[in-house]
Amino acid sequence: MTPKFELLVFDWDGTLMDSAAAIAESLQAACAELGVAVPGERQARYVIGLGLTDALAYAVPDLLPEQYPRLLELYRRHFLLRDRGTTLFPGAAEMIRELSERGFLLAVATGKSRRGLDRALEETGLAPYFDTTRCADEGFSKPHPGMLQAVMDTLAATPASTVMIGDTTHDLEMAGAAGVAAVAVTYGAHERSALLACRPLAMLDELQGLRDWLLLRR
Repeated sequence: MTPKFELLVFDWDGTLMDSAAAIAESLQAACAELGVAVPGERQARYVIGLGLTDALAYAVPDLLPEQYPRLLELYRRHFLLRDRGTTLFPGAAEMIRELSERGFLLAVATGKSRRGLDRALEETGLAPYFDTTRCADEGFSKPHPGMLQAVMDTLAATPASTVMIGDTTHDLEMAGAAGVAAVAVTYGAHERSALLACRPLAMLDELQGLRDWLLLRR
């Protein structure tokens, strides 16, 4: 039987916003400026979706705790320079507006900070279409289920009526921990093989396919 969903929860970076490269490059540039080991591209992209502190612990494991504030400051500066050039994936805005008009509840669960997400929602004009949002600096980072649980609690949704859409294994593992179905998109930060290992309900290679798949679940 085709599953039906009421609540669609989207990751932001790498799923709706074409920003994975900017995030990875900003982390690498910050490490280089601080004079610490620079993570490779694969390692830098792996941490996309995590909260900043968790991301640094993985990507720069030899970083001393007292260096965290300075590296975070440098990362934010480099990202703000690159962020001005990032855009939504083509068709993302139209898809979100259509899904909202079709009656779905829409939410975001992201590793971005609250300030960063609010800025992105305002700049893209998508803020009115999301019923609630949750960020990594408001609780546990992915893949802990806390963000998804908070979203469902806010909107009185059940795990059975909810699906998480994301481009990283962190998104898919968070969904699994929350008892929620997951859909992977393959055009973002993590490799297809890693996403497939998480056994998502579907794997989609482009936004039009994602839109069509979701509309069949109403």
